Amino acid sequence: MFRHTSLLQFEAKPEKPDALYARKLQELIGGAYGEMTVTMQYLFQGWNCRVEGKYKDLIMDTATEEIGHVEMLATMVARLLEGAPATTMAEAVKDPATAAILGGMDPQQAIISGGGATPSDSQGYPWNGRYVIASGNLLADFRANVAAEAQGRLQTARLYNMTDDPGVKAMLQFNLARDTVHQRQWLAAIEELKADGLESDIAPTALFDEENQEHNNTIWHLSDGPDGNKGGWTTGPEGIEYLMDPQALGGPGVAPPPDPALFATAEPSLGEPGGATSVTSEAGKTKK
Repeated sequence: MFRHTSLLQFEAKPEKPDALYARKLQELIGGAYGEMTVTMQYLFQGWNCRVEGKYKDLIMDTATEEIGHVEMLATMVARLLEGAPATTMAEAVKDPATAAILGGMDPQQAIISGGGATPSDSQGYPWNGRYVIASGNLLADFRANVAAEAQGRLQTARLYNMTDDPGVKAMLQFNLARDTVHQRQWLAAIEELKADGLESDIAPTALFDEENQEHNNTIWHLSDGPDGNKGGWTTGPEGIEYLMDPQALGGPGVAPPPDPALFATAEPSLGEPGGATSVTSEAGKTKK
């Protein structure tokens, strides 16, 4: 059960409207690393979690907070758009494309959402559920969460430097702080998974005896850059061997003959092992 409280987690009041910045903020709502993504990511991770107790509670606490972040940003967008839809749409009567550019807003914010936020990114692309990572493996998921919070904080930091509005900056300062602590909590939770014996460094903790033992401790030098083998990952007890001149282990990557019904273009020699392709003429005679 979820219960909505009619109070924002932190204030979202700009000093003045700014339709262009409202469009930029849409990235933090519906972008690949926006608040809608982490909201749904954490919710599904929590709902799918098979470890009752501290891990599930942490996931659900954070998921519910992220719902509030979507609300904060949507409120800020609506307030930044104050007065913009009417003026922009008045100009749109003359020239819709020019009005959208001069107004700076996503036209859908006026046409579809009536001067409010939309579930989309800064280019108006709809939010996509494929952004969500919820595998059921807590180690893999928590690592994905660290990355999501890092990308979200990076984008928030960039947007922070794109505005001088003190009200907007105050809200983003709060968001930056929450992205910081969320990165820290997922990193700490990863270490606790290991301490509790639930996971180790590699996800998943399985099939180590089944994997190809010859190739589980090598890095292949496959770029022009010469310094990859100078990193710390090649030293110490867990050092990974750097193969400076790796060789291909497989044969030519030749696709099999296509199904004739698919009408894929192919060389005639692909039809038969001997090299010739059987063709049936209109007279029904088979020739080579």
